[in-house]
Amino acid sequence: MSTTDGALAEATGIAQALTGDAVKVSRLATGGRNSRIWRVASGDRAFALKQYPPRRDDPRDRLATEVGALRLMERHGIATVPRVLGVDAEHGYALLSWIDGNDVAEVSNADIDAAIVFLTAVHGLRAAPWATEQPPAAEACLNGSEIERQIQGRLARLREAAGDESELIDFIDNSIAPRFALESPKALAAVTAAGLAFDAELPQEWRSLVPSDFGFHNSLRQPDGALAFLDFEYFGWDDPVKLTADIVLHPGRPLEPPQRKRFRQAATRLYGGDPAFARRLSAYLPLFGLRWVLILLNEFIPERWQRRVLAGETGSWSEVKARQLAHARAFLATLSQRLEA
Repeated sequence: MSTTDGALAEATGIAQALTGDAVKVSRLATGGRNSRIWRVASGDRAFALKQYPPRRDDPRDRLATEVGALRLMERHGIATVPRVLGVDAEHGYALLSWIDGNDVAEVSNADIDAAIVFLTAVHGLRAAPWATEQPPAAEACLNGSEIERQIQGRLARLREAAGDESELIDFIDNSIAPRFALESPKALAAVTAAGLAFDAELPQEWRSLVPSDFGFHNSLRQPDGALAFLDFEYFGWDDPVKLTADIVLHPGRPLEPPQRKRFRQAATRLYGGDPAFARRLSAYLPLFGLRWVLILLNEFIPERWQRRVLAGETGSWSEVKARQLAHARAFLATLSQRLEA
């Protein structure tokens, strides 16, 4: 039996156990880059079966995080996300309600507003029962020093993996590192001028529950045009400045300048109970931009590449690395424009 056939057989067995009925299972080509998504048909019913990466490949419990987030949202009536219908924690699967929809190819102002409505509902959960049970968001950034630490860690890991990748080494040493050396003291100066401490953790009262890695790349346009939101593996407590920066800067679904401005202004209103939100956002945006440049280069790291392969990546490694390096170069070249709002 091939690896593909074995994966399908396992998913079919899991789906049958979770639904309690005969099923037909097919792999979705549009599944996540880290997790596998299977479509499950059982009679006239349809489900999504999500298969999470093995814990040996990632110490974070992505399944428990997403299931906890979705159940919290269900308890509080947030209806624009899937529902959890069953869990096989031993094998790393969750059975979710099926949502009909298509990729969000073009983002409208109405979509920006829908995202803000959803984030407003999620922000409202921070004082709800069970909210304290939620973990920190993946790679939470609760102060400027943590953002710098993550950038430095990603730089070190890429240098370690670079080997004889001369173009990558040149890009790191002559483009990314100098830009980081320029932006880091500017961020420190801006935060200090605002009367904030660069290395002090954000107080709990200004943190929020956030769907980290949220954006239109993790959304579906339903037949009626409304958006549904997916993928809460990184959900948890964080500074909403990071969430806002990630949506404004996300390279997977770049927003037009008026849309970036619209979202940034709406987020400032939403999280503006924190009097320093707007100043932190302005100070940290360039650093989050550099962090995104480095995220685009993840495919150079062997274990990250293997995770992509397990999730269904079909391109050759050399082709994907060349594509991502070009993408990262272009993103850095336009970063100054992306920061404008």
